[in-house]
Amino acid sequence: MISREQRTPLGEWWWTVDRLLLAALIALMLGGIILSLAASPPVAARIGLDPFHFFNRHVAFLLPSFIVLVATSLLSPRGVRRSALIVFAISVVLMVLTLVVGAEVKGSRRWISVIGISIQASEFAKPTFVVLIAWLFSESARRPEMPATSLALGSLLTLVALLVLEPDFGQTMLIVMVWGALFFMAGMRMIWVLGLAGAGAAGLFTAYLLVPHVAGRIRRFMDPASGDTFQVDTAMESFTRGGWFGQGPGEGTIKRILPDSHTDFVFAVAAEEFGIVLCLALLALFTFIVIRALRSAYHTDDLFVRFASAGLAMLFGVQSAINMAVNVHLIPAKGMTLPFISYGGSSMISMALTRQRSRTELESVRDSYAAPSRA
Repeated sequence: MISREQRTPLGEWWWTVDRLLLAALIALMLGGIILSLAASPPVAARIGLDPFHFFNRHVAFLLPSFIVLVATSLLSPRGVRRSALIVFAISVVLMVLTLVVGAEVKGSRRWISVIGISIQASEFAKPTFVVLIAWLFSESARRPEMPATSLALGSLLTLVALLVLEPDFGQTMLIVMVWGALFFMAGMRMIWVLGLAGAGAAGLFTAYLLVPHVAGRIRRFMDPASGDTFQVDTAMESFTRGGWFGQGPGEGTIKRILPDSHTDFVFAVAAEEFGIVLCLALLALFTFIVIRALRSAYHTDDLFVRFASAGLAMLFGVQSAINMAVNVHLIPAKGMTLPFISYGGSSMISMALTRQRSRTELESVRDSYAAPSRA
């Protein structure tokens, strides 16, 4: 047991971290291990790999992911900003390199090999972008003379341009939605918010007209008879076969023919083997994490922490909702993973911003704002 009297970094972290949120994230990680074991072996076998190839990699990356999550939660708000700036800059460089030398998969260039490890740089860019935008919007509210909003818009356009060139329209929509929500939270005029919504709608319509695979997905969603809807139809069949309580661990058969059962459609595998009850439990867990993070953001006085916590919670929640909605055919297929559950899903770093700050940390934050230098 860690005593409240201990003034060690670990002791202070334990008594200030949101332990319920930490427990929920660990539960998602454990659920991801179980579902990866259920969904990934058939996929690996189909492409000639060891049956446990994807499962072993999922578990191998889980420990460093947890270490990064905890290490990030130990940082001060200033440390989070600086780390986000560094990681975002590296991610942008890697995204540019991906467009030049990245491997082309299904018509897109989203992955680049770094020291033998395939990396999707946009996954690292998303949360760090949200943190940086939160800082810019908080500075805009605190110091109106600073061109923070212009910098935030420029950052958005840069990231959107790189995502469109990959192309990755699902991630583009996600980033624009979160940016727009933070823009609204920052107190911007409704005319600008409506203008952003109009620009997003115009961009989607342009993609429909100019990008064949986007148009194909929308047409298949509106009229299933217009094209191949094998994955979505098969995923829906998983829910029918699983019923309320599922067919049992390892007893599912849909995963043997579902191409992306370990990534985009792992939720469907969960439905067939463990039933709708487990799917509802996962939905409740994701909802709890988002609401808990938004509640923490609401109760903090630091604008940066408020915007960053809310933005990361929305990023996490909207991505999860999109994945689950695709699985039950509520929206067109997006190719987006379910955080902590799918193989290759990205992690959430808002643990660093939902801690109850100690008096020393809060004084440090106030001092940093009072200082001439800008963290």
